[in-house]
Amino acid sequence: MNLSRRAFITVSAATPVALALGKGSALRAWQQQPAPITGVFTPIRKDVGYFTGRGGTIGYLINKDGVLVVDTQSMDAAAICIAGLQERSNNRGVDVLINTHHHGDHTGGNMAFKTLAKRHVANARAVELQKQVYETAVKNAAAKGSAAPPEILVASRTFTDAWGEKIGKEKITARTYTPAHTSGDAIVVFEEANVVHMGDLMFNRRHPVIDKPAGASIANWIKKLEEIHKKHHNDTVFISGHNNTLLTPIATRADLLNFRDYLTSLLAFTGGLVKEGRPKDEVTARKDVLKGFEDYGPLTAGPLSAAFDEITTGK
Repeated sequence: MNLSRRAFITVSAATPVALALGKGSALRAWQQQPAPITGVFTPIRKDVGYFTGRGGTIGYLINKDGVLVVDTQSMDAAAICIAGLQERSNNRGVDVLINTHHHGDHTGGNMAFKTLAKRHVANARAVELQKQVYETAVKNAAAKGSAAPPEILVASRTFTDAWGEKIGKEKITARTYTPAHTSGDAIVVFEEANVVHMGDLMFNRRHPVIDKPAGASIANWIKKLEEIHKKHHNDTVFISGHNNTLLTPIATRADLLNFRDYLTSLLAFTGGLVKEGRPKDEVTARKDVLKGFEDYGPLTAGPLSAAFDEITTGK
């Protein structure tokens, strides 16, 4: 039986589990495996594209002068991504790795790039948050007597407001826009290609994660989307961190305002319930569809909880 490279990666990942267990257990373990990752590279223009596997969308630049990668998803997805990057760059390696923020679905594959990436860059606050989350996980594991979480890799170069570099003809700029999704978000602008990787500042037609413990602000997120909208043009291509499954990660300038309006509507809807005196558990149980935002589907507890807290506490 001949296996494609993708199938080989999938089967190889499961083999150690099967060998460690008996036949029945091995079968159950195989059946419980997460669905195989189908990694897809999609070029956009001028050497810039995106990779989808499992987690937040990865952006990339590959030209004759270098390779730059934005975010890393998970270790298994990163392995597939790296294989594709190496194939497309003639095994050049990665000149720069950038993390847009600290969440595990964007940094979980960082360790796969440890010996491959020459430079690793992120917003300074994102690095602080990534360390805090890891330290908390280590303490929780120790308290429960369970195994420590896997080691993490954080950026060795940080910035507060902006960072930039030129690779060949492409000028790349990372800019901080916080607080919004967290208190450590950045976007990555490919200026020559006129492509912007939004990280999780953009959820296209999908309910967002609003990380209040990490300093998120819905009201300020609305302002930051407006700032980004004003700074770019109608022909700018935006890469969403996450998107409706019926869509691709590609978003337009108009989509930024759609998401801004969704967040505005979320606050207004939740604020109305707060004024009626509804308790938090009742508010977060609502499954309404916001008028004009049917593509997002019924509301979920996460956004409602964040909106409730922001309205009732003022932060």
